[in-house]
Amino acid sequence: MLKTRVLTAMVVLALFLAALFLLSEKGWIACCALVLAAAAWEWGGLAVLAMPGRCAFAALAVALFLIPAATGVPRPLLLPAWAYFAAAAFWIFLAPLWIWLGPRAGSRPLVLAAGVAALVPSFAALVDLRAVGPQMLLGVLAAIWISDSAAYLVGRRFGRHKLAPSISPGKSWEGVAAALVAVALYALGWACWGGPSGMPGWADGKAAGIATMVLVLLGLAVAGMIGDLFESLIKRHAGVKDSGTLLPGHGGILDRIDAPAAVLPLAVVAFIR
Repeated sequence: MLKTRVLTAMVVLALFLAALFLLSEKGWIACCALVLAAAAWEWGGLAVLAMPGRCAFAALAVALFLIPAATGVPRPLLLPAWAYFAAAAFWIFLAPLWIWLGPRAGSRPLVLAAGVAALVPSFAALVDLRAVGPQMLLGVLAAIWISDSAAYLVGRRFGRHKLAPSISPGKSWEGVAAALVAVALYALGWACWGGPSGMPGWADGKAAGIATMVLVLLGLAVAGMIGDLFESLIKRHAGVKDSGTLLPGHGGILDRIDAPAAVLPLAVVAFIR
């Protein structure tokens, strides 16, 4: 299983990096739309929709993503700014409340509405962050990968105090602490290296700018943990272990984008808005 996970991760990472650095803007949008369709299809399954309903939900999510891009109206962001602030409010306030209330708190309409709120702004953020520069998007995603890796490695070895045993028994407070320390060190390195590309004020080398960078990335790391727990909650509600089988050893698309779904819209608010 470990070999399968590693091989799948290597293939997915290679394809992602090739698309990130080689595709045109339209090609990148088309690629994002394709992955969004697969993710929305899986979310429809978690909402226990039949085949026609899953197709309709996937089509709706892709339409909400593509229509702003197809209008041709010049704007600094793919979606209106309020959509990213609404997504941020969802992840900061509503998702934690939902997690606290438990897996039976959401009806099917609420689960589907949460799917739109979770998926569409995050894939739009992929377009907006890449438009600033591929390094910008890669820098944000690297913070998520570092957080997840540190939490997994330390939590597996030293985890004693469970974070949310009824939702995700494998996660621990020790893993959370390790993730925050790792992300803080990464943020220090990124800030000292120059900060987000094209973002004035982040790379001035002053203590205030560096401290802000650390706090922002720590906040994004916490958001990623919320996204991870929220997707686990939805799976628990659906009575399944994985969202799908598309990625051998990992599960489905949603199992790999649970943390980025929460982080990316907040990164747009923090770095671009």
